[in-house]
Amino acid sequence: MELDPAQLRALDATVRAGTLEAAARALHVTPSAVSQRLRALEVAAGRVLLVRSRPVQVTDSGRAVLGLARQIELLTADVARELGDDESERTPTLPIAVNADSMATWVLPALAPLAGEFCVDLHREDQERTSALLRAGTVMAAVTAEAAPVAGCTSTPLGVMRYRPVAAPGFVRRWFPEGATAEALARAPVVVFDRDDDLQHRYLRTRVGTDVAPPTHYVPASADFVAAVGLGLGWGMVPDLQRRVTTAELVAVDPPAVEDVALHWQQWRLRSTTLDRVRDAVLAAAHRELRPAG
Repeated sequence: MELDPAQLRALDATVRAGTLEAAARALHVTPSAVSQRLRALEVAAGRVLLVRSRPVQVTDSGRAVLGLARQIELLTADVARELGDDESERTPTLPIAVNADSMATWVLPALAPLAGEFCVDLHREDQERTSALLRAGTVMAAVTAEAAPVAGCTSTPLGVMRYRPVAAPGFVRRWFPEGATAEALARAPVVVFDRDDDLQHRYLRTRVGTDVAPPTHYVPASADFVAAVGLGLGWGMVPDLQRRVTTAELVAVDPPAVEDVALHWQQWRLRSTTLDRVRDAVLAAAHRELRPAG
């Protein structure tokens, strides 16, 4: 099976952009040219690679070929850099999956010094689910709670993000006048990031049990989540890193209680100087900002 680089770039561009028209604009060709390249690639692969919906959907076979396309793009950019070729079209794009709290606190400062060397395509996902994007070939690297390496990847410990149940002072006075008792926790409103976020309910299960269902607000943005807690919508599990930078006044609901989330960096097992530089920058920032594991 011989796969043409221009056809692989068309596949990658179409998946990133979501439509053939948007991919054509990114590649500076016509939509017809993108369509022809995709058809030729599917003939060469002997498989259907894309479902032509809006946005396009990648088939299982398409994910395998997409992974190859992105590896070739990354390695080509590495070689171009070694040869002193600074053409802008060779700037690689690295798709990386990151949990919202890490993105809001320490990951972006880690990546910023490397911004001239590559573009990032950040996928925000819960740390319990970022590894699924690695398995699907959607991203090349991920900050994840999963320690065991995904097939074809390496895994490196980053450290621990520590969370505490906190709330606005007025909220604590109203709902927890006698402390975070089981009865008060069962009634007090809670702020949850999204329906995949289990931090708050994991804490509740340890303190109250499995049957509790307090009023719940969903606020699916990291900064807005902290703002909602600070405004008194409810209590929530906020990482210590965000408490240090927020202007909201937050106090501990249950001072002894903490929830430690161990994070890991997983990336494709690929000899790429660009990907390794990203890993080194992320590890250095994690060692500065996160608590040591264990």
